[in-house]
Amino acid sequence: MGDTELSFWEHLDVLRGVILRIAVAVVIMAIIMFCLRDTLFAIVLAPCSSDFVTFRLMGTEPFHLQLINTLLTEQFYVHIKVSLYAALLLSSPYILFEVFRFVVPALYDRERHYATRVVGAAYVMFCLGTLLNYFLVFPFTLHFLGTYQVSTDINNLLTLQSYIDTFICMSLMIGTVFELPIVCWLLGVLGVLNRSTMRQYRRHAIVAILLVAAIITPTTDAMTLFVVSLPIWLLYEVSVLIVKDKV
Repeated sequence: MGDTELSFWEHLDVLRGVILRIAVAVVIMAIIMFCLRDTLFAIVLAPCSSDFVTFRLMGTEPFHLQLINTLLTEQFYVHIKVSLYAALLLSSPYILFEVFRFVVPALYDRERHYATRVVGAAYVMFCLGTLLNYFLVFPFTLHFLGTYQVSTDINNLLTLQSYIDTFICMSLMIGTVFELPIVCWLLGVLGVLNRSTMRQYRRHAIVAILLVAAIITPTTDAMTLFVVSLPIWLLYEVSVLIVKDKV
């Protein structure tokens, strides 16, 4: 524990400073992202074309999805939303640092050791999930839904708002799903979960994984379901390895 005991109001003052520094950092980063509009949206909109790296590596037939704007303020609103999301993502190491620095004085050495490992691992896993979504899951989903036609007489025109909302939503969901090993490890440390139980219910877990994959992906094709389910299943297997067996 920390040597200096602070009063309730002193804790509030410290917390106020933490929140203020985080807010300033996010706002500054959001302004930078807003000014880097061309670079930011070149990255975000890259999966719309067969020139995207994933499609080129897989030899996908040439295609280009046309995005449209239907509302007067939509493009400006989307610009702000994407800039803010990018700012939160890029500022997250600093945000975690500030939060961790605020909480650490109240922790014992053992708790501090575990907290450092959990926070660091959770951040890395979320980033990996976000990258997987950007390079695999979202491009497959976009390609399937964007090129699917019930009739050749009907052309697909996707709204910018729909594209961005789907992209952000899937990034958050898959990033969250990638926290599975961290959650299982914590439950193992608390004695709620053990390796034997996870092995015993492996078949049930696979069914649950397929259900989760079907929920977080709006497509119904088997390929996209496989692309999403495989990494989640691998995460489950990793969780089995890192969770301690019952004593």
